Amino acid sequence: MTQSGLLDVLPLSPLQEGLLFHAVHDADEGSGGDGYTVQIVLRLDGHLRPAVLRAAAETLLDRHQNLRAAFLHEGMDQPVQVIPREIELPWEEIDLTETAGAGAEAAGAGAAGAGAAGAGAGAERRAACERVLEEERNRRFDPTDPPLLRFTLIRIGPDRHLLALTNHHILLDGWSYPVLLRELFELYAREGDDSHLPPVTPYRDYLAWLAARDRGTAEEGWRQALAGLEEPTLLAPAADPARPARRDRVALELPGDLTARLERWARDQGLTLGAVIQGAWAILLHRLTGRDDVVFGITTAGRPPELPGVESMVGLFINTVPVRITLDQDETLATLLDRVQKEHIRLLDRQYTGLTEVCQLAGHPRLFDSLVVVENYPMDPDAVCPPETGLRVTDISGHDGTHYPLGLVVFPGGTLRLRVDYRADVFDPATVESVLRRLSALLEAVVVDAGRCVGGVELVSVAERGVLLG
Repeated sequence: MTQSGLLDVLPLSPLQEGLLFHAVHDADEGSGGDGYTVQIVLRLDGHLRPAVLRAAAETLLDRHQNLRAAFLHEGMDQPVQVIPREIELPWEEIDLTETAGAGAEAAGAGAAGAGAAGAGAGAERRAACERVLEEERNRRFDPTDPPLLRFTLIRIGPDRHLLALTNHHILLDGWSYPVLLRELFELYAREGDDSHLPPVTPYRDYLAWLAARDRGTAEEGWRQALAGLEEPTLLAPAADPARPARRDRVALELPGDLTARLERWARDQGLTLGAVIQGAWAILLHRLTGRDDVVFGITTAGRPPELPGVESMVGLFINTVPVRITLDQDETLATLLDRVQKEHIRLLDRQYTGLTEVCQLAGHPRLFDSLVVVENYPMDPDAVCPPETGLRVTDISGHDGTHYPLGLVVFPGGTLRLRVDYRADVFDPATVESVLRRLSALLEAVVVDAGRCVGGVELVSVAERGVLLG
């Protein structure tokens, strides 16, 4: 990449620095896939014009310069991201419509035989799709070789496609995907012409805003918040945090009535769902570790409301920061959760500090190995694709990544969904399922009796108690 071919040279956000460290370390270790490869998959029904969709994706790279970034660090005091003037879009089209087709046609006459053959062909096609998607997730991105994203269009039937966007997390956060996908299909509806779209607020504006912040005040805030912390809170102290490992996940869905009661109680108390989840996770960490002073990580949105246009910007804005909660066993659940929320509000002014720097201020190389994420970005299939495209998004799924041994992801909705992503070399499914059940019991306890003391909460749900008592 020659200097004349560069459009811009930018610093990195705090989380980008951390993700670059992991990407470089994983590559040096020769560990295969990158733990921070993200994939979003859309199922599209309707007549689709692949060449037009590709042109729309190419326009996205023209509009959002930071999607073309390469990340350089060798021989530099500080890493930088460089933006090339021009770049080729990684785009691949795969046709799986003939997968197992011959077998289906030859599998006997009659409705029963044809139906069984069709089912077999469908299963084989699904397996082929998953192989393609998994191969894409396992193809490592080289941070120095942009762009760190790829599009794969898979034809699975007449007027049916899967569109996979695979990227390194260093480029995008969750809030960016709906923005990006809406633009993609608006561009598709207009043959890739972006003249009707508003100008892009560049990611460099956010980086400039970050650089202008008062770091001294934030650092002092972290010193105070973490003063006297004797040790980190580690659920898997022997696990090497830098070594990638196979991951698995377990999910649990709260009943609709419990979800509604929990949301209503939190609203009446002036509490956010995030504060309730954080307080419950702190109690769970106490029960698992025996410590009254616990720390875990959260992701913050990182989109400052005072920055014009920030809600429609595309890039990596989130940050990972520690939450420290001291537990008083005689304190009521309601009092604890109120205190958690007040501490979170105090955290807002210092949420842009890098985690490595925070750990240095606390005097510990690492502070936690569990992460709590409350997904708060809208990913409505109906809102992603406008009617004039002639297409309909019938499903959106995805894979994300993290290096923490245990990560809780909370999905708000009519039924609150809890998912734990975990390292399969450290935890077994039964243990993780037990963690989820205990967390569910804690949330149930909040609804049933928030005046109960923290130390008196039983981590067995009403349903489990009925089974145990016969």
